[in-house]
Amino acid sequence: MSDSTSNPNPISQGAVDAAIEEALAAFAAAASVSELKSARTEHLGDDSAIAKLNSLMRQVPKDEKAATGKLMGQARGRLEGAYKGRETELAAAEAAARLVAETVDVTEAPVRRRAGSRHPLSQLQDEISDIFIGMGWEVAEGPELEHEWFNFDALGFDPDHPARAMQDTFFIEPADRHLLLRTHTSPVQIRALLDRELPVYVVVPGRTYRTDELDATHTPVFNQVEGIAIDRGLTMAHLRGTLEHFARQMFGEEAKIRLRPNFFPFTEPSAEMDVWQPNAKGGARWVEWGGCGMVDPNVLLAAGINPEEYQGFAFGMGIERTLQFRNDLNDMRDMVEGDIRFNAQFGGLV
Repeated sequence: MSDSTSNPNPISQGAVDAAIEEALAAFAAAASVSELKSARTEHLGDDSAIAKLNSLMRQVPKDEKAATGKLMGQARGRLEGAYKGRETELAAAEAAARLVAETVDVTEAPVRRRAGSRHPLSQLQDEISDIFIGMGWEVAEGPELEHEWFNFDALGFDPDHPARAMQDTFFIEPADRHLLLRTHTSPVQIRALLDRELPVYVVVPGRTYRTDELDATHTPVFNQVEGIAIDRGLTMAHLRGTLEHFARQMFGEEAKIRLRPNFFPFTEPSAEMDVWQPNAKGGARWVEWGGCGMVDPNVLLAAGINPEEYQGFAFGMGIERTLQFRNDLNDMRDMVEGDIRFNAQFGGLV
């Protein structure tokens, strides 16, 4: 009995032809190079029908191995040729489509300047100013290069206060000129008291400077907004009512504030102010927003105001911080790095 009779050939012409036809149909149906590569893996890869048939070569009778090996080699060669031909065809079609999509009409009048928008911090600063203008307050500005008397002395900072140290404040040489980059916008409050007739209701937005390292929550150049009101009969109740109205305008009608006792050199009593954010990312919570208090009588005296006749309150908070937790921003560096994509996410509005 021959070897072919006792061990029939497991690789038939019909099985090979079926595998070829299925693969050719898949190559022809592929609409892109990526789809074609997937079809190649399916019909020429390790788990393909051709590969499984080829794995049966060791079971082919010896007298049929040459013919069967030739059959398998021709089948794989045919499929490889069909794949390369289809790949060339699809690649050419994709290149042609890309050229059409990227065609530039050089005769068309170009748009030479992209429409821009104001920075979100500038827009928020204007929104804050509008809120206080609506309450009858005045917006004031002052110099960023400030004298030490306005920045510290008139506000009750002791001569050995840490904020006066070189590692905290940018002083300008020579030191005997007592000039510095203002560390807060409070000096403008003193200037407003010296320049205006009483009563005074002034809000002061502006840029300030401290020697902080730039990180996710700090920056050496940042914006603040402060307010001061000096009039007869003002109390902490007026301060709280003003800040609650401001918070609702900023964060919605459900927003509210709370005051925690604290110390500031220029107010007495003083308080740390938190704002309740009902729509905060991760759930409603209290967030520290700024400081406030009744203006210290010594500050009034420095401005030539009789504290027995007039009283006042003051407050201040960071504009970057307000933007950060109002709009769920994680990194303060995004506000200062000049990436236009940061501005674009606000769509021109804060």
